[in-house]
Amino acid sequence: MPDDLTDTGGQDRTRISLGEEHEIRYWSEKFGITREELADAVEQVGTSANAVAIYLDKPI
Repeated sequence: MPDDLTDTGGQDRTRISLGEEHEIRYWSEKFGITREELADAVEQVGTSANAVAIYLDKPI
């Protein structure tokens, strides 16, 4: 049986994708930081939302 291509599942909120504008907007607003600060944090600790939250000392 073929996969249901219309079922894309939920968004993965454990990773931050800087290649997706909606993710940049979401995480910047969630952490109360600029997109540049978000990009810097991801560069420093990787794409794990938990690691970025710890780095920024912000709740997730």
